Amino acid sequence: MPQTVFDDPDGTLAMLRDSVSVLASRQSGAASLRAKRSAGKDIDRDLWNSMAEAGWVGLLLPEALEGAGLGLAEQAVLSEALGRALIAEPIGAGAVFASVLLREAPSSPERDRLAKGLASGALLVSPAWQDPSRHSHGAALKAAADADGVVLNGDRNYVDGAKSATDFLVVVAAEKGALMLSVPAGSAGLTVSERASVDGAAIGSLHFERCRVPADRIVARGDSVEALVESAVLHARLAIAAELAGVASKAVEMTIAYTKDRVQFGKPIASFQAVQHRLVEMWSDAEFACASVVNAVVKQSESDGKAARLAVLAAKARCGDAATSICRRAVHLHGAMGFTDEHDIGLYLKRAIALSATLGQPESMRLEFVDLERAA
Repeated sequence: MPQTVFDDPDGTLAMLRDSVSVLASRQSGAASLRAKRSAGKDIDRDLWNSMAEAGWVGLLLPEALEGAGLGLAEQAVLSEALGRALIAEPIGAGAVFASVLLREAPSSPERDRLAKGLASGALLVSPAWQDPSRHSHGAALKAAADADGVVLNGDRNYVDGAKSATDFLVVVAAEKGALMLSVPAGSAGLTVSERASVDGAAIGSLHFERCRVPADRIVARGDSVEALVESAVLHARLAIAAELAGVASKAVEMTIAYTKDRVQFGKPIASFQAVQHRLVEMWSDAEFACASVVNAVVKQSESDGKAARLAVLAAKARCGDAATSICRRAVHLHGAMGFTDEHDIGLYLKRAIALSATLGQPESMRLEFVDLERAA
């Protein structure tokens, strides 16, 4: 079946894949997703703690911050395996995003506390950096600094794990430059709300009303904050692309197995030429998606310049399109049972749609690609 292929001289990548399979055999991703949806939860804390114990949450954090100190190839393989297993905890836009922000921020007691807590699972650190869109309610977040710290007023949207978070990494523009702040959950003046997403997970929003943040909780400031966010977005998009590739590959595998078992007119439907053509198209789309992730990781290892950023945009666009298209065709080939909530293939489709929209739909990735490619 399609999967990302990297050089693996010491077997680390194979062990990562195996560890996800072992965890999924004990804690089913599909069962966890259904349970979260039924209970109205945004994170399966038991599953998250198991992932933290395995070193997955702090995979990109250095060992000095109690992380695993691994790189993008390992993160891509891990995210792909999580996608295959339908383990839908917020690794890409949550753990990866927060890890990169903290890893590259200036050293401070607060930075170290957050990073070590994130890696161990003791803290759940959620990035909050996106203003409300023009289609949603809320006002852009504003910060007013004084001698004692910063006062926040406004909103932040698209926050993963908002209800379960212990701390928020809030990025906001201020009069003397951008700030990245550590805001504890439960702070006075902070209100957290959530709404269901298409896959049953939760999309969080934060509302700040005269929320005071002490000066010792300023993690970074100035021009470096924009660079931190840009790097975090890049890494998170690549992790999400890999997860989408895993979703796509597993959907192909499930559909091939089903069409071999499903008998119509006395034959398995996999023997029908029309079905075979669809399966081949799905398989090739998944292969190209996996190849785009590998290309993006290789480009990142060669440089962190324009070519590397273009490769990540291309991977996110291709994997988003491939996963949603493959899963739609998979549901169709599963027949009536594919539309039922009891069958996992529908959950894969919903997960693909949600991940494809996270940090940019394929269409917006292509437009960003063209703008960057044409830039001097």
